[in-house]
Amino acid sequence: MNLLNKIFPHPILTFVLWGIWLLLNNTVAAGHVVLGLVLAILIPWLTSGFWPEKVRIRAPFTLLKFLGIVLWDILVANMAVAKLILGHNKELRPGFFYIDLDIQTPLGISFLANTISLTPGTVSCDLIEDRKRLLVHALHIEDIPATVKEIKERYETPLKEVFTEC
Repeated sequence: MNLLNKIFPHPILTFVLWGIWLLLNNTVAAGHVVLGLVLAILIPWLTSGFWPEKVRIRAPFTLLKFLGIVLWDILVANMAVAKLILGHNKELRPGFFYIDLDIQTPLGISFLANTISLTPGTVSCDLIEDRKRLLVHALHIEDIPATVKEIKERYETPLKEVFTEC
């Protein structure tokens, strides 16, 4: 392992943490830039022993497209959930369902579960021990197979393309 890999064990995470620090502080003052960079280098370096796999993004443009789809879905789902909540509660059809997973990387599964939970009206509840099925709860569900198909097409397929094990 060369010196650069030892200092930056997860360079993408370093860059993302630095950007998030600057966005949260809403400034690019020299002190915040330096402190953010120091933290962005130290956090991945100190936690690298806890990462079971090295993160590798195979298709960065697919990831950007995925993020756009997720942001759009969050916006649309917010409107749909608001309409359901402000409407009659007797129209709600909450329920649990399983999604059979094709994605196998721990980071990909984590992204999928978090994406489902970030979208209003759905939450990922449990990952079966063999990591083959994800239990999801939906606030309102009319057609379980159609919902599973939509989640697999919109979220799982791009994530499977983006994340691969090294």
